[in-house]
Amino acid sequence: MKTMDNYPTHELGGILYRSGHVSPFGATILYENAINFSVFSKHATSCELVLYHRGEEEPFAVIPFSEEFRIGNVYSMIVYGLDYEELEYGYRFDGPIDPQGGHRFDYRKTLLDPYAKMVAGRERWGELPASGREFVHRGKVIPEDFDWETDKPLELPLRDLVIYEAHVRGLTMGAESGVKYKGSFAGLVEKIPYLKELGVNCVELLPIFEFDELENNRVVDGERLVNYWGYSTVDFFAPKAGYAASSMRGLASEELKNTIKQFHRSGIEVMLDVVFNHTAEGNEKGPCISFRGIDNKTYYLLTPEGYYYNFSGCGNTMNCNNAVVRNFILDCLRYWVSVYHIDGFRFDLASILSRDANGAPMSSPPVLESLAQDPVLGKTKLIAEAWDAGGLYQVGSFPAWGRWAEWNGKYRDCLRRFLKGEAECGPEMLMRIQGSPDLYANRNAEASINFVTCHDGFTLNDLVSYNDKHNEGNGEANCDGANDNNSWNCGVEGVTDDAEVNALRVRQIKNAVALLLLSRGVPMILAGDEFRNSQGGNNNAYCQDNAISWLDWGDLERNRSTFEFFKRMIELRKAHPVLRRAQFYSGVNSSGYPEVSFHGERAWVFDAMNPFHTFGFMFAETVADHGAEQDCFIYCGVNTYWEERTLELPIVPAGMQWRKVAYTFEEENYEEAAAESPIALMPRSLMVLVAKR
Repeated sequence: MKTMDNYPTHELGGILYRSGHVSPFGATILYENAINFSVFSKHATSCELVLYHRGEEEPFAVIPFSEEFRIGNVYSMIVYGLDYEELEYGYRFDGPIDPQGGHRFDYRKTLLDPYAKMVAGRERWGELPASGREFVHRGKVIPEDFDWETDKPLELPLRDLVIYEAHVRGLTMGAESGVKYKGSFAGLVEKIPYLKELGVNCVELLPIFEFDELENNRVVDGERLVNYWGYSTVDFFAPKAGYAASSMRGLASEELKNTIKQFHRSGIEVMLDVVFNHTAEGNEKGPCISFRGIDNKTYYLLTPEGYYYNFSGCGNTMNCNNAVVRNFILDCLRYWVSVYHIDGFRFDLASILSRDANGAPMSSPPVLESLAQDPVLGKTKLIAEAWDAGGLYQVGSFPAWGRWAEWNGKYRDCLRRFLKGEAECGPEMLMRIQGSPDLYANRNAEASINFVTCHDGFTLNDLVSYNDKHNEGNGEANCDGANDNNSWNCGVEGVTDDAEVNALRVRQIKNAVALLLLSRGVPMILAGDEFRNSQGGNNNAYCQDNAISWLDWGDLERNRSTFEFFKRMIELRKAHPVLRRAQFYSGVNSSGYPEVSFHGERAWVFDAMNPFHTFGFMFAETVADHGAEQDCFIYCGVNTYWEERTLELPIVPAGMQWRKVAYTFEEENYEEAAAESPIALMPRSLMVLVAKR
């Protein structure tokens, strides 16, 4: 069918083009090698489209947007006869050079389209640019013709998730990973059987939006250090090409989509860690890649003198509540949900998204409300890291609209301290086990993402093996990384042959994961914790693309009993809906017992207001209230004291008997067994019992 789009109106050097569609932004394939280009800039005075043949240094065409091609603040153009597979593109903007006024235009710079769906030249991880040449980020055009068959986001209830936080590269790069396509999206697929055996049903991937791993690269003690984690986004719409085994064939997008499709077929959701608080352009001394040269004053929070507010700790802060930037974020997330079938997002330093143009916190931030109420994102998980580097801490008070969940940093800190033996944390621990009703009374337990460890900090093994961080390999004189780790080395710093110390460390790891998986809220596990992966005491391995960060899969066999314990506790959580209940309920349910109760050394006798090391807690699960298979009781006895303690078990209805299903003091080949009251808990141990008919 003929439309006005079929008729070029302009010609330059044999290239035919005409005015384009203002929507959607980015480069969109229309038909017969016609591509629509659309880009926003409020303050630019002119714009040029720069076209390159793949891999060539000089453009084959530079096409100015004539004035009639601009509608409002949007420049758009349709160009004909382009082979998208061989095309790379960018923009050049002219405008005021007035840093104090917020403008940093430079018409000499070719800039990356903020809506580019792929970035050229990033196909090989860690490949240095040719000597003496500045790398220019260019966009690529990709078709959206992947066959998803019947796949869509899984929409599992948030309360039922067991989240597994992992780094795409680090998960499979280790020599013993057993993976053919190491460090890639395809490599993740090869680990699906393992993840299903463990029992997790959601993977949360550290940043996979295109970033520059060579940012701030340097050599320390013979190791090349890079931007390994990727919390410095270059392009928010493009997957990290260097994470694709097929990237040299131009199939990075298809490989990622297939990976997500295979995870969904296995019943596992895929969640992304996203970074909208800042970009890779840094402060006024940083590179000009995209936003800075397109419309610096719109995209960034600027001081009255034109410098960058730095609430991210990374040099700049995005102006998230500006209407244009807000729509950009919405467009981005809608794209990942609709085109890549992503199930949810964890927002890095999300408190920045609540700041206004002057950096002040807002009570009702437009961007957070828009995300919460967006129709396309209506079933998508939204999880906030509810603090930022500027001192804003919003755990328990993040603006939520009934949609946002939070990384519960207070859960992490309380559990770590209590397991060390800090009895004064006991009363708070009771709140954390219940899903933190003191923090989320106006929401529910689903708002609490519970965790003990994450990528940022010690692994679980290192948490019980080191009193202090050991980040010397980062080349920053051990000054980087957190100092308040709430860790305890169990008596010896680092690796030891002391059997007693090693046994205590195993108990502490099992104690931690048992409490995590028996707590209401949504548990998150750091990849490798289930087999005692170590980073050698490095609690800030953001730059370590080596054995420090790569999971050592040999640890899986060396620490099989720890893996089996994780697996058993995940199975227990899945089997009992009372543990996953989102609503806060402290009254008596149809069992005739309180749904959640706490006990001291004598059943039903407990001082919950004063410090303690030893206690028990019990869930009463029923068919009527929770949809369980049968009525039952789940009891956990906890002893963080350094001497043996006994706990009297609550009496259960006739026909039921307590059976031990887990005991952290017994390391190998644990067998279920009948239990009589009182139970004896050895020093720093935990026992789980179930009673049913």
